[in-house]
Amino acid sequence: MLNDKTILLTGGTGSFGHQFIDYIFAHYNPKKIIIYSRDEYKQFIMENEYKKYRDTLRYFIGDVRDEARLKMAMKGVDYVIHAAALKQVPACEYNPNEAIKTNVNGAMNVITAALEAGVKKVVALSTDKAVNPINLYGGTKLVSDKLFIAANAYSGGDGTRFAVVRYGNVAGSRGSVIPFFRDIINNGGTKLPITDFRMTRFWISLEQGVELVIKALKEARGGETFISKIPSFKITDLAQAMLPGCDMPEVGIREGEKLHEIMVTREDSMRTFEYKKHYIIYPNYNWWGQKDIIPGGELVTPEFEYSSGTNVEWLSIKDIQALLKETLDRH
Repeated sequence: MLNDKTILLTGGTGSFGHQFIDYIFAHYNPKKIIIYSRDEYKQFIMENEYKKYRDTLRYFIGDVRDEARLKMAMKGVDYVIHAAALKQVPACEYNPNEAIKTNVNGAMNVITAALEAGVKKVVALSTDKAVNPINLYGGTKLVSDKLFIAANAYSGGDGTRFAVVRYGNVAGSRGSVIPFFRDIINNGGTKLPITDFRMTRFWISLEQGVELVIKALKEARGGETFISKIPSFKITDLAQAMLPGCDMPEVGIREGEKLHEIMVTREDSMRTFEYKKHYIIYPNYNWWGQKDIIPGGELVTPEFEYSSGTNVEWLSIKDIQALLKETLDRH
């Protein structure tokens, strides 16, 4: 599907971008991959890291806030992966206007540019924080998700298709708890602070995140939200897996932080189908019908909710240690 195709990745110098490049070149032979981001130093580092792909990789300095630059970058592009966002919860709380400019206005600019350029499909990366949002970051991503889903109404019968992929913090990625705990351990710390002993999270690797994006690129008909089936873990078990026997002082939940990650709400259950390895939330629009449902899924039961706190699959401390070793070996 991606052989001899041109792909543009916004925010492409982050953890996801590196994994995406590795995955694509391992499985496909793309014509071109365009890394679109605003940090020239990170692009310089990436360019040196991927010298062997210099004939295929292109680097565009640009911001998703800049619609004209996006339109220029998307000329001749077949597929767009939208990963650019302001993601840090405290930073978004303190700089709400900036979060809106990037996460909301930027999403609209990506949509407009993709429609004008005749891009085949756009997949936008979302977050569990967009579900029942309690912080500004989650609120902006909820709006972004709605924009991408509704954009299918503007593209016409054979125009651009837009879909969303949703997952929580990726294991080992920047900003997740694993690097935070690892820094404490590497500096000789014997205590790992826990915000709340009841806290749970989903576990998804960067590779699984990329695979879900590829699935959306292959299968999306426009307006779906794809969500992986993944195991849950307790934050206290993660701490014990990383530093067995450590003290775990409870320091209190931070502003904008949730006890559990929620991917599918009860309200969404009426439009959520379960597949072997993932869920899909279908849009509630008149341009969608039963004929558009991707085969192989079954409608979930009423009042279904997909939460890390009530998940059916859980990781033990030994499971977490094995996955942590895989994460370290991969990087």
